[in-house]
Amino acid sequence: MQIVDTIDAARLLLDAARDSGGRVGLVPTMGYLHDGHVSLMTAARARCDMVMTTIFVNPLQFAPGEDLADYPRDLDRDTQRCREAGVDVLLAPAVEEMYPQPVLTEVSVGALSTVLDGISRPTHFQGVATVVAKLFNIAGPCSAFFGEKDWQQLQVITRMAADLSSPVEVVGCPIVRESDGLAMSSRNLYLEGDDRAAATVLSRALRTAVDAVAAGDDDARTVRQLLAGIIGDEPRADLDYAAVVDARSLQPVQRIAAARESGHADAGVRLLVAARVGPARLIDNTDAHDPGTLPRFDG
Repeated sequence: MQIVDTIDAARLLLDAARDSGGRVGLVPTMGYLHDGHVSLMTAARARCDMVMTTIFVNPLQFAPGEDLADYPRDLDRDTQRCREAGVDVLLAPAVEEMYPQPVLTEVSVGALSTVLDGISRPTHFQGVATVVAKLFNIAGPCSAFFGEKDWQQLQVITRMAADLSSPVEVVGCPIVRESDGLAMSSRNLYLEGDDRAAATVLSRALRTAVDAVAAGDDDARTVRQLLAGIIGDEPRADLDYAAVVDARSLQPVQRIAAARESGHADAGVRLLVAARVGPARLIDNTDAHDPGTLPRFDG
């Protein structure tokens, strides 16, 4: 594995791979890698001839008062995980390399960025879209792999790439979970003791809602109330939102079956939740008709 910290060095390696007929895979991350990140690298490795992972804690997507300074970092550990996953190139640039001067150009993806997480974090997706657009420009033609755990982010990036005619295929990959159902996240590091146990309320709420839909509950308002009620009953959780939306537009739906039939064939209806548990703000989601990686909770 080659480790580089400059844009020019990364471009030279990826251009050489394409010149030789290779297909490039890109896995953007903010580091502190877990098995969810590794699953993206594994997916890229299976489809591509050269895989580049990036580790960059992007300051543009943190608002004042958020956890930029405290965001977990461990480059030595991350480097080893990338090596074990078969990554060919690790790009770990400094902030000064990515932003050598104040950023005047910002990328905004309209309505997709102003709902759900965009309400609680109004500048977040502008920062995400800007840095990902920059990474796409650095990487060039490639397939870029993102986790479905950040469903809204995946929709923002997919639409951005399409609207800007980026030579990038955006690939969504399934959520990876802990054995108790908690969606893997670097911020799970913040959870300890009772907070860690309480954090599973998000996945339990989603599983209950999916089961309710399977049993015939078609009213999105009722399902939304079910999600909110389960999370609200957990005293250590502070609900941000519970939503039942079109999976691509992220707009609320009224009837789940009708929305699924009239929507995108590969999208349908998505259930999304966000809550603060102790010091961590957590998000999770699932297809309304498919529990995906959600475990079944008994008792």
